[in-house]
Amino acid sequence: MPYNSVSPEQLSTAQKVGQLFMPAAFINDTEEEIRKLENLIRNQYIGGICFFHSRASAATNFEGAKKIEYNKESLAVLRQLILRYQAAAPVPLLISIDAEWGLAMRIEDTPQYPYAITLGAIQGKEDLLFRVGKAVGEDCINQGIHWNFAPVADVNCNPGNPVIGYRSFGEDAELVARKSVAFNKGLQAGGVLTSAKHFPGHGDTATDSHLGLPLITADRELLGKREFPPFRALIEAGVDSVMVGHLSVPALDPAEKTPATISPLIIKEVLREQLGFKGVVVSDALNMHAVSSLFPEKGGLEYAAFNAGNDVLCFTEHAVEGIEMILEKADTAEIEEAFNRVWELKSRAIDKQPESFSEPADPYSLNKELAQASLTCLFEDPGLKKELHQGDFECLAISKIAAPAFYTEIGADMSEIIHIDPTTNNPDAGLGKTKRPLVIGLFPPKVKPANNFDISSEVLDLLNQLFRDRKVVLYLFGNPYVLDLLDLNAAKTVVVAYQDMLPFQQQAAMYFQGKTQAPGRLPVTLKNHSI
Repeated sequence: MPYNSVSPEQLSTAQKVGQLFMPAAFINDTEEEIRKLENLIRNQYIGGICFFHSRASAATNFEGAKKIEYNKESLAVLRQLILRYQAAAPVPLLISIDAEWGLAMRIEDTPQYPYAITLGAIQGKEDLLFRVGKAVGEDCINQGIHWNFAPVADVNCNPGNPVIGYRSFGEDAELVARKSVAFNKGLQAGGVLTSAKHFPGHGDTATDSHLGLPLITADRELLGKREFPPFRALIEAGVDSVMVGHLSVPALDPAEKTPATISPLIIKEVLREQLGFKGVVVSDALNMHAVSSLFPEKGGLEYAAFNAGNDVLCFTEHAVEGIEMILEKADTAEIEEAFNRVWELKSRAIDKQPESFSEPADPYSLNKELAQASLTCLFEDPGLKKELHQGDFECLAISKIAAPAFYTEIGADMSEIIHIDPTTNNPDAGLGKTKRPLVIGLFPPKVKPANNFDISSEVLDLLNQLFRDRKVVLYLFGNPYVLDLLDLNAAKTVVVAYQDMLPFQQQAAMYFQGKTQAPGRLPVTLKNHSI
């Protein structure tokens, strides 16, 4: 892919400031909006763009009022847009994306790998996490994407966390540090830049920073023991950047309701001086309500974020005004320092850019290994397992589809599978109090905990009643925090497969048939079950 060749000496101070800005680009957008962004890139010397699926996607559609439309051509559109935006750029653009579990996080019909919480269940085998990172990195760079905003270094110690949860490797700082370093090294080996997020740690909050400002109440000692270790480990391992979250942390900055993204104390003193990070600092999306609502004047937020120590201003909505305010108020030496860090990062990224696009790899084989290594049996009734092997059991699929692959794989009669939509308010299963074992496959509609993962209260009540009335064997193909909604003590067997992708259903079926082991371990603590 051809790029314009520019040396930093050719750029004015205003153009250098433009290099610090990274507005959002949307894969599924109107021609009018595409041309607006092209003009902004061309006229303001914008340094990079961050791709999102559409304006209805999660980062911009906070309240979920707009429907996200499926577009099977999203990958092809992304490629076309990258070429267009790069052609408009006087200086090569740094292209970024959130691909924590692969391109599928933003792009339909592209490879998806497991969520971090699934990888956190794997015991040892950090080589597997390296391989996942490498596969994701290669998929990104082969589409012209230089920078993946991953890994998530947050230690998820709050089960009610609405936005991190499954995106974290777990609740133990050492585990998160170890897993995130392995994943980070894999991403870099795959050819992309990386980012540890969301400093100083987004795991201990029940507030979504897209909607409001989370308050982290931990004192400095606890932050040092719990939140900081993964970031320290990633810094030592050479992570390319650190993303600062919109988090109020009074132990680090006592100013009332001050997000870390606009706190010089947190960025310059804690991150740079105390943790010794010398690389690029990037802000979390500056359109998020936790911080955008604090600055009614256009450009004010962009200046505050730069003044606090951010080198790259992500998802800036007022680039023109922000550039003007930084030029007016900021110290020239600080502009040069930030620009030099960004330019060095950009130079390394562009050097790895392939000549042309290539197709992403098939994730099936690697996902099969990950499914086997992560499969977790919470507890199991040995006598019931023998009974199941005799084949006399009933099947209940709580899922959006009538016959999930899990049941095909265990050899169940598809015509006899009882099906309940997990969102229904009238779950009439017609199941009596028989002595026959009941094999339940639970497929939650959502991975996020809002609205009980979109499982209706009536379905949850039914599950708990079945636990009491029947010999239930539960297989969960989703976020393990779902189990906090259930009376697990009444169940006979509970197995967590974490994902509903085909290899995970197949491995769960093999375990059901006694053909494989379940070596995984929950990386989080449940309220109603202890190991």
